[in-house]
Amino acid sequence: MAGPLSHIRVLELSRVLAGPWAAQTLADLGADVIKVERPGAGDDTRAWGPPWAGDQSAYFLSTNRGKRSITIDFERPEGQELVRKLAAQADVVIENFKVGGLVKYGLDYDSLKAINPRLVYGSITGFGQTGPYRSRAGYDFMIQGMGGLMSVTGQPDGEPGAGPVKVGVAVTDIFTGLYATIGILGALAHRDRTGEGQQVDLALLDVQVAVLANQAMNCLVGGTAPQRLGNAHPNIVPYQAFATRDGHIILAVGNDGQFAKFCGVAGRPDLATDDRYATNPARVANRKELVAVLEELIRNRDSQDWLSALEAVGVPCGPINDLAAVFADPQVQARNIRQDLPHPTQGTVPTVASPIRYSGTPLVHDTAPPTLGQHTDAVLTQALGLDEAAIAALRDKGVI
Repeated sequence: MAGPLSHIRVLELSRVLAGPWAAQTLADLGADVIKVERPGAGDDTRAWGPPWAGDQSAYFLSTNRGKRSITIDFERPEGQELVRKLAAQADVVIENFKVGGLVKYGLDYDSLKAINPRLVYGSITGFGQTGPYRSRAGYDFMIQGMGGLMSVTGQPDGEPGAGPVKVGVAVTDIFTGLYATIGILGALAHRDRTGEGQQVDLALLDVQVAVLANQAMNCLVGGTAPQRLGNAHPNIVPYQAFATRDGHIILAVGNDGQFAKFCGVAGRPDLATDDRYATNPARVANRKELVAVLEELIRNRDSQDWLSALEAVGVPCGPINDLAAVFADPQVQARNIRQDLPHPTQGTVPTVASPIRYSGTPLVHDTAPPTLGQHTDAVLTQALGLDEAAIAALRDKGVI
């Protein structure tokens, strides 16, 4: 069965992560995504290895599933004309050039809107189309810092290993890709009602500040900037990692009833009736004293002993897995999250499936990330009606 976006064509002029993540998400939903890449080089991430699957980096494989790749040099007038013709047929364009960077090629929103008023044009930049920083480049790591995420990530001052820490995955880029997807889908819904396309302006900094969620509101409501708490939670106690006799576990107590159950399993039911710890506000106020008691209790039993006992009474908890353990987990395997896709040069390559599960239009992952320019001839023939001679002439000139 066709995916829910099987009627949508996307022209991707982006590279690295945020834009490609949005385009891959739309491809997962069934859209026909045509990725335009530089002849001879392609997306920067093609070279971001090791590890490699043949000549393709794992990084590139992570964010380009389900797409068709064409190579066009749109610094040349002939290349610009090819892209404009493709945009005239597209429902969506996604680009992540600096503000104004595509104007000189005639591929900016205003230029493409003139030939396709129904076009939804997604622009992803570091700081957006407006504001004093709009001309700056933006990268995930620096935006995690500028946007406040690193100020609340890492061990508190005065503890071993203290200092700001970035998240181990480029979450600002990924969140921006997801918000771009949401914005594009909203713009498509608006177009369905009105016939009008529009530009969707996504900034990494905007997204990073937006996803600070409760921490942002803790600052705005409380009037004090939250500080780093390591693995602890600013509003809930106990909600952190604890050392056991043979490793670590996560204890994620979300209410007073769960705390009472934990105390029973731990052999200290008195803690649940102690006025200092009986309610979550009291536990937050007396965090340091309570955590010291819990650390002493938890380190005297093995991880699996704790996990089995706590799961049996409904107390949220879990192990801290490395990625090999993640893909060996029976729940992850049951949900078919790791899949293998047929690849034109490698036989198969692994992929991590979309987490979206539709009941009526289930997503199908059957197209591996493309080799560079794999679909150039097919797209130019099918979409633009070029014959073999015209394609050969463009190739001889270095346009494709």
